[in-house]
Amino acid sequence: MIIAVDFDGTIVEHRYPAIGKEIPFAIDTLKKLQEEGHRLILWSVRENELLDEAVEFCRQRGLEFYAVNTNYPEEQAGHQYFSRKLKADVFIDDRNVGGLFDWNSIYRIIHYRLKLADLVDETLDDKLGEAVEMLKTVDIRSPKTVISVHFSYSLPMAIQIY
Repeated sequence: MIIAVDFDGTIVEHRYPAIGKEIPFAIDTLKKLQEEGHRLILWSVRENELLDEAVEFCRQRGLEFYAVNTNYPEEQAGHQYFSRKLKADVFIDDRNVGGLFDWNSIYRIIHYRLKLADLVDETLDDKLGEAVEMLKTVDIRSPKTVISVHFSYSLPMAIQIY
């Protein structure tokens, strides 16, 4: 797969034009995807020296890109058929609808070719399983026992027993 990945807010915290702190697991995940044969393209608003700094930041951490702000390494801006629109299979960007997922989820979506709905269903199934296990420890025979279970994809599960 060809994967286009943003820099600011995706690989590092958003501190543009400075380089922010690395987002946990971003570089390691991208290197793992690369080891699996995926081609990575750095797709950033950065240009010139600021872009060079971002590329060097990643290089110092062992991450090299197939191409930078182009579809392939030899592509030159301004040539007859140049387009800023990338031909990527997947885009990883903090400006996605819904924001940036954690890097474990990003890896799983790409590696296992999951749909977002699959990831949500899996997470809700896990949380429901946790709720069932917790409820097994409650004496529900008491007429005064009230159980309230709250869970969602993005929030920790909460069980209240009265």
